[in-house]
Amino acid sequence: MGIFSRIFSIGKAEAHNVLDKLEDPIKMTEQGIRDLKEDLNKSLQGLAEIKALAIRAKNDNAKFISDAKSYEQKAIMLLQRAQTGQLAPAEADRLAGEMLRMKEKAEQEAQRTAKELAMHEQSVSTMEQNINKLKSKVSTYENELRTLKARAKVSEATKNINKQLAQIDSSSTISMLERMKEKVAQDEALAQSYGAIALESKTIDDEVEKVLGSSTQSDALLELKAKMGLLPPPPATSDDTSAPQQ
Repeated sequence: MGIFSRIFSIGKAEAHNVLDKLEDPIKMTEQGIRDLKEDLNKSLQGLAEIKALAIRAKNDNAKFISDAKSYEQKAIMLLQRAQTGQLAPAEADRLAGEMLRMKEKAEQEAQRTAKELAMHEQSVSTMEQNINKLKSKVSTYENELRTLKARAKVSEATKNINKQLAQIDSSSTISMLERMKEKVAQDEALAQSYGAIALESKTIDDEVEKVLGSSTQSDALLELKAKMGLLPPPPATSDDTSAPQQ
């Protein structure tokens, strides 16, 4: 049961670690910005395709309008040739009628492409507005991400410092210092004790030599002073007082 309990605790800790990583706001924001940029690229691609359709509709509209004018002009020319006798009236009417029908068809196509052009231009305008909004969001989120990263670094450093400060009293640093103080005090006392023992262990011969050495030094000093006449004359003895006077 103890083994299973430890395994469960390890698994629970790993699960919390995974959740913490999944809930990392910086990573989530970075992923969100990547998603927005991907959507932006797709929108730009779609905008390019719609603009291409608009350009094609515009070109087709211009062509159909030009064709309608051309068919009308050809019908006029055919009727003019019939008036000048260059073409039979019946043939001129038939051909001119065909030109007018083609003109009408071209005008219908021109109307259709004009509607398509208006629709595509409206789509282009709407997509450009959405793309500009998306670009603004991406820029805003990138700026916020930079700020978030800076704040995260500061908060992490502050957290670590505060954590260390909070753990100072409970750490072994103070107890180690106290033990060092005690050891130094003990070593100092031990050094004084050894010094006292060393003084007490001197022999009587050492004391005698010390006294004699100082006496010898004193005698030598007295002898030197005598030679220099710095000593007073020695006091008179009893024999000297009993000597006969001359």
